[in-house]
Amino acid sequence: MNGKVIKEKSFRFAVRVVMLYKYLKSEKKEYILSKQLLCSGTSIGANVRESQNAESKADFIHKLAISQKEADETLYWLELLKETDYITREEFNSLESDATELLKIIRSIILTTKNNKGIKG
Repeated sequence: MNGKVIKEKSFRFAVRVVMLYKYLKSEKKEYILSKQLLCSGTSIGANVRESQNAESKADFIHKLAISQKEADETLYWLELLKETDYITREEFNSLESDATELLKIIRSIILTTKNNKGIKG
C-alpha cells in the first residue's frame, strides 16, 4: 500500500471528524466528548503525515504507532457517543467503519515495515 492512500484516507477521516465535532457542539451542545474525538480523530492523519518525513525506519514506525493508538482512541469516543445517544447508530457505523479501516491499514504498514527491517513484535 502506498503512502498516498493512507495519507488521503486519514485526511478525509479528519475532515469528517471535524464536521461531526461542529455538529455536536452546535446542535447537541456537547463539548467534552466531542473535543476528545476531535483531538484523537485529527491526530491520526497528523501522525501519518509526520511519518512521511521520518528520520529513520524506527521513527517511521514510532509515528505510525502513535497514529494507531489515536485511531483506537477515536473508536472509543465514537462508541461512547453512540451509547450516550449523541450520534445515531448509522452515524456511528459509517465513522466506525472508516476508523477501523484506517487502523487496519496502519497496523499492516507497521507490520510490513517491521518485517522488512527484521524487527520483532
